[in-house]
Amino acid sequence: MNDERPRLRRFLRDADRNDAVVRTARTMRRLAPGSAQLMGGGRASDRVARLISEAGTDEPSATRELGLAAVQVWQVLSRSRAVSGGGEVTILFTDLVGFSSWALHAGDDHVLRLLREVGDVSRAAVQRHGGTVVKFLGDGMMAVFADTAEAISAAHEACTAVSAITLDGYRPQLRTGMHAGRPKRVGRDYVGVDVNVAARVADAASGGEVLVSGPALSTVDETQYVVRRRRFRAKGAPRGLEVFSVVPRGESS
Repeated sequence: MNDERPRLRRFLRDADRNDAVVRTARTMRRLAPGSAQLMGGGRASDRVARLISEAGTDEPSATRELGLAAVQVWQVLSRSRAVSGGGEVTILFTDLVGFSSWALHAGDDHVLRLLREVGDVSRAAVQRHGGTVVKFLGDGMMAVFADTAEAISAAHEACTAVSAITLDGYRPQLRTGMHAGRPKRVGRDYVGVDVNVAARVADAASGGEVLVSGPALSTVDETQYVVRRRRFRAKGAPRGLEVFSVVPRGESS
């Protein structure tokens, strides 16, 4: 029996580093819900991700990829429980710039097709980053997140995905805005001042832009973003509320 143990260890080590096995594990991680950017924060799951990433050698490892995929799923489940359990959330609103004018002459079939495609890619972006779609509002959407950084990532991903849609030469543009607070949950919906503020922030965005209120931005590491303050005043929003255009570093031109 003892003679078999070194052979088994070699077999497991070779399998863990096998190119095909590593590629399969990476694909599984890429398809897993959640963000692959795991190690930048101070959450317990981020620390676990760092330990997994730093364990062993620098060589490719299927075990390491599967371990990091498990942490991604853990984070998504944790955020989902946080959102469903109440407390502070980040509220995201989106809508299409100039949609009403285009819809007047586009025809019902084109309008329905566009809304379906925009809804599909927007929902996918929200779910990939641990958010929950609350409802669709015509050409827009409301979603909530337990983590503002994930809301920002989801908003940018949705904007990029929507801009890639083409319908008879028309290319839609999504605008997004978010605010953090403690709205009241009523069934599957959320109501309250914080919800109204998030909607007003989104209304102020330009096509492809992600606007974030000061309270929401204060919960993330600003060094990870290019942040520009925007002039903002809207009925129903607190006077003096600061609003910022936010772009993840590496995506800004």
